[in-house]
Amino acid sequence: MARTGIYKTDVRKARDTLLAQRINPSVDAVRVALGNTGSKTTIHRYLKELEEEDGGGKDIKSSISEALQDLVERLAARLHEEASLQIDAVRAEQQASERRHADALMAAKQEFIELQNRFQQLEELLSAEKATHAATSEALQQETIARHTAEQHATDLKVRLTENEAHRQSLEEKHRHSREALEHYRQSVKDQREQDQRRHEQQVQQLQAELRQAQQTVVVRQEEVTRLNQEGARLVSDLSHAQKSLYDAQGQIRRLEQKIDSLQAFEQRAAQLSAQLEQRDQQVLQLREKQNQAVTNAEQLAAQVHGLQLELATVQAKLAAQQEMTDTLRTYLQKAIPSNLNAPAEPDTLSNR
Repeated sequence: MARTGIYKTDVRKARDTLLAQRINPSVDAVRVALGNTGSKTTIHRYLKELEEEDGGGKDIKSSISEALQDLVERLAARLHEEASLQIDAVRAEQQASERRHADALMAAKQEFIELQNRFQQLEELLSAEKATHAATSEALQQETIARHTAEQHATDLKVRLTENEAHRQSLEEKHRHSREALEHYRQSVKDQREQDQRRHEQQVQQLQAELRQAQQTVVVRQEEVTRLNQEGARLVSDLSHAQKSLYDAQGQIRRLEQKIDSLQAFEQRAAQLSAQLEQRDQQVLQLREKQNQAVTNAEQLAAQVHGLQLELATVQAKLAAQQEMTDTLRTYLQKAIPSNLNAPAEPDTLSNR
């Protein structure tokens, strides 16, 4: 650990030690001998005082050379210090700029990640909507087919209903004709009986013979009446079945109308889903544009960072060149100092000192 201050005696001892080792007691050499302690100004002042106390034992050329070397060293130190300050300032500015660009790049990356996540979510929603739309379209197609089938079935039922209605009217017409024939027959039989009664007395023999024939005819007529009654009952049963079929057809028509209403609701839902799908497509396009813009911003920031790195490398190269020039100047000045200044002192001079 370096000491906080030096004394004149310390400088004297260090100088004497260097002279004993045949080394020129320059400011830097004395400071190194003192363990890199003390300022160069103080060491230089103490050396001058010691030279004055020693009675100016050194010649004028030695003093000028030492002063020149001290000046060169101080100039080199000043240049090094200024270069260090410039390097520190440039590095601080570069670090601040790098931090700003890193923060901006991080923000751009975060925004890019958020946009990418949002884009992925929208793609998932779009896929789900497309699947729902496909399922709805398929259901709509199936319902449309079912509706067409039901409409065709309803048309067939209407045709059958018309045919049944015509058949029913035909049966009613036949039943009416049967009733009219039966009534006519009854009336004719009644009239015949009245005539037979009026002619009973005159035509007893004839009536007996005709009575047998009439009985046979009555039997035949009764059989016809029975057959007509059976046919009327069958016609009534057919009419009941036709009415039941009519009621069933009307129920099927009502159910088909309800299905048609539900299909219209499905068509409206499909139209809404199509509109929502188009809106989602527009959102996906906008997010893709934002993603491309974020990528462009990130590339611009990376280019700025690369430019700053190039500027830093240029500044470092300039500083290295300045350092090299300083070292060259120092070497040149050291070589320019006369060689007799670095030569060891004469024995009698060392003894006098």
